[in-house]
Formats: sequence, C-alpha cells, structure tokens
Amino acid sequence: MTIPPRDVAATMSIAVTAPTELEMQIAVARIPGLWLEETLEVTVDGAPVAVEEIVDDHGGRIHRLAVASGQVNVDYRASVTTPADPVRVAVTDRSIYLRPSRYAEADKFYGFAAGQFDASRPAGELLDEVTAYVEDRLDYIPGASDPIDGAADTLLAGAGVCRDYAHLVVALLRALNIPARLVAVYAPGCTPMDFHAVAEALVDGVWVAVDATRLAPRQGLVRIATGRDAADTAFLDNHGGSINLDAYQVTAIVRGALPIDDGTGRISIG
Repeated sequence: MTIPPRDVAATMSIAVTAPTELEMQIAVARIPGLWLEETLEVTVDGAPVAVEEIVDDHGGRIHRLAVASGQVNVDYRASVTTPADPVRVAVTDRSIYLRPSRYAEADKFYGFAAGQFDASRPAGELLDEVTAYVEDRLDYIPGASDPIDGAADTLLAGAGVCRDYAHLVVALLRALNIPARLVAVYAPGCTPMDFHAVAEALVDGVWVAVDATRLAPRQGLVRIATGRDAADTAFLDNHGGSINLDAYQVTAIVRGALPIDDGTGRISIG
C-alpha cells in the first residue's frame, strides 16, 4: 500500500485566567520508521516559552507547561514523508483494551452485544459487522452529543460525532471479547476538518483501524494519541486553574491524490 506524504498542522489560542498546568496532545506520534519534520511554537503573551515533552508507550507525546495567566498561542506543523512501521502489540494490550473504560463502558453492553451479534464468529467478521452496525445506527450530527457522553448515551441518542462513533465501536468490540481502543488522528480528506477519532481493534495479532463515520480514507490517517477512550487522547487538558479555548484550527492534507478507501480492507495506522 502506497501512502503519500502528508502535511498536518494545528493552532490554538488559549486564555488562562488562573494558574494552571496545560497538557496538549497535538504532535504526531513518534513511531519507528516514521520520517517526520516538525515545529512546535508556544508563546505566552507573545513571548516564546519552553514546554516539557512526555512520550507514552505508544509513541504519543504530551506537551506540558505551567502558566500563571495570559494568552497562550500554540502553532504546530509537521510533514510526514514516510509511513511508520506497524504498531507493535504489547503483552499487556489484550488485558488493558478488554476492560471497560470511562467512555467505552463495555460492561453495559454484554447482554446487548450477545443479542445483536454471534460471538462465536471469527474476530474479523465481527469487526466488520460491528462497524457496519454503528455506521447504520448513528447519524453524524455535530452538537448532538455532550463531551461527557459515553457509548451507552450514544447508542440511545442514535447520533454523535467521530469520538461517539469510535466509543460505540470500541465498547461493542470489547463486549464481544475483541480488544479495542481509540486513536486520535489527523485525517486528510475529513469534512468538516478537525481532530478525528477512529477505533482500533486487535485482530489476528495485528492492530487494525476502523472508522464507522467513513469521513476520511484510513490510508492517510496520522496517529496522534492512543488510549482506552477520549479521556486518554484529549488534544487539550488542564489541571487546576481556569482556561478558555478561544479558537483552534486543524489542517491535514496529502500531497497528490487522496487515497480511496472502500471500507473493506484491513488497514493499520503506523
């Protein structure tokens, strides 16, 4: 599979009104094999500041800084010129990603999933069935969900945005004994353009990506953060104090023709 070079960027304007610790997850994950050129500029009231970088087990990077008050501006830009190596499967993955989590509460879905799907079928077939079910069951409606909604809320509402689709896929897969997790990505071709979220399932010893929204081709996705659900992958978080996200913008493009994704192939995000 040929993956074209991709250019991604994110800018944020954050008003800090009381001392806080900011954490951002907007940088491309550092995966072996990936060739990446990038810049990250952070200013407070116009003055450049240094940020601490924390790298997690999946290559995701948290950039952290303490701010007393003021206007924080963030400008991140990256060019990804080569695909990354396949993501390795850790010995702990099956344990961690079968557990219920804050927004993918699989324990609420055991009975429901058993009634909707034949759990004795191969994992790959169940993955396709779950993805198709969520695609058919939900309507993509910005503003239809709240940030605190979990997969059960989404199922009842019948609508949501990308993170809601991903949470429902993840919860159903876990309820069917298939390890699953959420991945925050840059998504060339996504409309409306924004940070995007997809599900990842462990099938036949490989992490494969599925996107029930079908908003962007999976071949062009660029991994940012990986976790149990959106609580682990938020692009902006703060601890203590008070902030307001005044504005942000995301761009993601491929150089050349956008890949075509018919939704049937097994595609992994490097």
